[in-house]
Amino acid sequence: MPGDGPSELRSNPRPEFMRGLVASLPVTAGFVPFALVLGAQAGQKGLSALETPLMTGLNFAGGSEFAAIGLWTSPPHLALITAVTLMVNSRHLLMGAALAPFLKALPKRRVLPALFLMCDESWAMALADARSRKTFSLAHYMGVALPMWLAWIAFTTLGALVGPVLGDVETLGFDMAFPAIFLVLLRGMWTSFRAARPWLVSLAVAATGHLLAPGAWTVAAGAIAGLTTAWLWAAPRKTGAAA
Repeated sequence: MPGDGPSELRSNPRPEFMRGLVASLPVTAGFVPFALVLGAQAGQKGLSALETPLMTGLNFAGGSEFAAIGLWTSPPHLALITAVTLMVNSRHLLMGAALAPFLKALPKRRVLPALFLMCDESWAMALADARSRKTFSLAHYMGVALPMWLAWIAFTTLGALVGPVLGDVETLGFDMAFPAIFLVLLRGMWTSFRAARPWLVSLAVAATGHLLAPGAWTVAAGAIAGLTTAWLWAAPRKTGAAA
């Protein structure tokens, strides 16, 4: 069962932290160009080298940060930016729900602060590790998530400093780093086409919505469609098992 088995609470957490740190290095390196793009765009919108790391450190979610910068005006429309940020980050509810079965044995006073550092990549790596080892290692998770968070803050700050000088950094192709990283992570989580059907439905809904009426709402629509699909396809199996 998820959550059973040995835990870092009963052993030395240092090896688990180092295991996570080593595993995170390739993905953290991939954060660099993506963070530079975001920081550069923030700098070009007028955010300072102090305001940019405050934004990226307190809201560790690149998708919503890009959306916020895209909507940024002077003065900013705070209500609109807040609503779009909540909509884009709504996927974290599903991500947390996927991890929940593995977190039951761990104290909330440690887990909840650690989940502040959760992003798409650290979530995917932690979930894959928990499934393979049948237990969630908080020390491994911190080894994965903490370097990503620190790198994100550092390089978005650097991007904010050099962005006004560089001009449009998207012409260099740096903005492709995030999709490339996440495709690799999805490949590692792939088990079968049948299990991936909710992903495909989510992708189809989000992509269709983006083509018809681009906006942050497509993220929430895709997440809801994928969740609904997974529930509908799981229901017959549960009914059959009960019978």
